[in-house]
Amino acid sequence: MNRQAFTRAALAAVGALLAGGPGGRGQERPRVRVNGARVTEQLRALAEFGKNPEGGVSRVAYSEADRAGREYVLGLMRTAGLDPKTDYAGNLIGRRAGSSPGAAPIMLGSHIDSVPNGGNYDGPVGAIGAIEVARALTEAGITTQHPLEVAIFSNEEGGKTGSRAISGELADKELDLVTASGRTVRDGIAFIDGDPGRLASARRRPGDVAAFLELHVEQGAILQRGGIAIGVVEGIVGIKRWNVTVEGFANHAGTTPMDARQDAMVAAARFIEAVPRVVTRTPGRQVGTVGRIQAFPGAPNVIPGRVALSLELRDLDMPKIDRILEDLRAEAQRIGALNGTIFRFDEFYVSHAAPTDERIRRLIEEAASELGLSTLRMPSGAGHDAQSIAQLAPVGMVFVPSVEGISHSPSEFSHPDAIAAGVNVLLHTLLKLDATFGAR
Repeated sequence: MNRQAFTRAALAAVGALLAGGPGGRGQERPRVRVNGARVTEQLRALAEFGKNPEGGVSRVAYSEADRAGREYVLGLMRTAGLDPKTDYAGNLIGRRAGSSPGAAPIMLGSHIDSVPNGGNYDGPVGAIGAIEVARALTEAGITTQHPLEVAIFSNEEGGKTGSRAISGELADKELDLVTASGRTVRDGIAFIDGDPGRLASARRRPGDVAAFLELHVEQGAILQRGGIAIGVVEGIVGIKRWNVTVEGFANHAGTTPMDARQDAMVAAARFIEAVPRVVTRTPGRQVGTVGRIQAFPGAPNVIPGRVALSLELRDLDMPKIDRILEDLRAEAQRIGALNGTIFRFDEFYVSHAAPTDERIRRLIEEAASELGLSTLRMPSGAGHDAQSIAQLAPVGMVFVPSVEGISHSPSEFSHPDAIAAGVNVLLHTLLKLDATFGAR
């Protein structure tokens, strides 16, 4: 080596030491990038599992298509340098070692199950994106201080079963609920190689995870309409759901006078009409939905004696949800008094509102800015696995634009370039988070 080359090498070494040395906080990270074409191809390949004629997927949790899709993802994890295992809740967790012994892992991930007749991007973008981050790190020879865990959560669309088991929110009574696959949650967990009898062992405690990041499609049109590349999620709405039963009296449809009927369907219809009116009379962005209804005995010539329907309320303010429910209970009592029917509300699902961590929001914005991408802070009106993990650790969410805001539909679409941009933001947020949070 000549003197000039030696001097350059020495100055470079001194610069590295002043910057904090290998893995140090001040070190300039290699400008590693993800392989966007690979992400696109893997999303296309995953879309074959449960593909439907409309071009979307019906890869509902605990179905044969779900199990086959998980096998495909398992292979991707191994190729990315992850060591994957299935936990007792049926979550696929791929781990990559860090350089600091005893450090809590940083977790990335999402889900691959879909709603019936759903799309190819809700969940898979975050799942495939997280695996791609791990693979990009492996190919670049980068070892993070914290271990990295990539989580593919089970049954997100059916109530975030996998992530809520990790956070300890999953209730025993939920295990007997029948899912879209036709299997109960209990049987479904066993079907994907979990163990419903040992769910307590899947639970993590605060401190077991250093932080969590989730990439997701927006499922709305705000980013696209504003020409914004990246959404920085401020918080995820809380969700509560109830089975509402209206009890009347079944009687002959031809011989019972109209003024002598205890018609449960009429009362249910009045209640359904009242839901948007009661929900919207309180200022805010809260929403309420009746998405399911069934009459009993369900014959054309019998006045319905009982009607079962669902009620869902969502908002970032959990106490507001409770207040709106009380208003709806009062409305139901008034409706029931009109024809002698009785309403019963049985809560069967709770997902707590989850603000994201302000430190992580800023890191997402920094990563996007350095990549030349515009950002917008925004709430999430949909539930996500991140809100379960928020019970344990600071979380952050990255949104990418959804074309026309369409989701839960075969027409769901996000552009490959937009997805690749989101995965790059995920990668560089992880690197910043790894340095900023320190190994602890």
